[in-house]
Amino acid sequence: MAANFPQWVVPLSMPKFQPNQKIRIGYASNYLDSYSGTLWLTGWLRYCNHEKFEIYCYYTGDNSDPVTQQFQEYSDVFHHIPHNLSAVCQQIIADKLHILVFPEIGMNPQTMQMAGLRLAPVQCTAWGHPVTTGLPTIDYFLSSELMEAENAQSHYSEKLILLPNIGVSYPKPYIPPIVKSRADYQLSDDAVIYLCCQAPFKYLPQYDFIFAEIACRVPQAKFVFLRGGLLQQRLKRAFAAVDLDFKNYCVFLSIPERLDYLMINLLSDVYLDTFTWSGGNTSLEAIACNLPIVTCPGEFMRGRHTDSFLKMIGVTDTIASNEQEYIEIAVNLGLNREWRNDIFEKMRKNKDRLFDDQVCVKGLEEFYKQVVIKKNVKIG
Repeated sequence: MAANFPQWVVPLSMPKFQPNQKIRIGYASNYLDSYSGTLWLTGWLRYCNHEKFEIYCYYTGDNSDPVTQQFQEYSDVFHHIPHNLSAVCQQIIADKLHILVFPEIGMNPQTMQMAGLRLAPVQCTAWGHPVTTGLPTIDYFLSSELMEAENAQSHYSEKLILLPNIGVSYPKPYIPPIVKSRADYQLSDDAVIYLCCQAPFKYLPQYDFIFAEIACRVPQAKFVFLRGGLLQQRLKRAFAAVDLDFKNYCVFLSIPERLDYLMINLLSDVYLDTFTWSGGNTSLEAIACNLPIVTCPGEFMRGRHTDSFLKMIGVTDTIASNEQEYIEIAVNLGLNREWRNDIFEKMRKNKDRLFDDQVCVKGLEEFYKQVVIKKNVKIG
């Protein structure tokens, strides 16, 4: 990027401040729509203090939906510049931002290219893609105090900023009443349904045995995969290793509508989180449905999302410290209906702590203010 755009890699000085002027914050993404990696960003904008901050959004994608309309509504300035690297970079430079934030870097090629340039004096990224960028042009990684391990800074090339709670103000999902039954999905009422709804790449083969181990101890277990068709041959081998036929335990559903996805959450008994890269939106929505979750936090932030959500709502009994404990919790939840109902009730009572959190937004804006002060700008 430096070779092709030398004019956009030189350091930029912080714009001078005038009395009562607002701090200009820009957010640039290919996904200012209902994409899972940026949906949480609507909360940062919705609860922004517009008396002190001016919000600029740069949407480089071409899809428009109701979430896009929310981004427009919550922005002071909204630029829609799809698939035009030079044009969006020129606009960002022209707007003379104090801080530019990429909510995700790594999911879209053009966003990665933009992040390799110096378009604002201070540039940040966040956990829409929960991995360090490795880019010298990104100064800060905006993460969560509940998600990071003690040695977390060593995982990032950026300076790590730990925002309060889970770090984002996630909008509370609308959960409809139960209007379908298990029979609508060819699932029996006496089955213990373990929901497995992560993207296939999150299911690492070294953990396939866990499903089979649970099935050995919970004869009525049904593992419902919503996107796991690619795993069938692996699961077949894992179950065969303990003399079980995976077809008796594994169900692969194609869910056509969001309503059906939420119905499956509401009709399930237990949600099984993935190791090393846990659920994000899927876990938040499962919690909104009061669905008990089994999780085991990993070394890196991407493996600690669900762990942080459960800690924030004070439901920690289903957090495992290792694979064997994970199996034990999953089995006990499956066999002990009373305990499962207790967890359900705790989640129902406490889940609202997790959504629309404004404490983290105040922490974010305090960080923005301190960064501008650090750049020797006097704020009136």
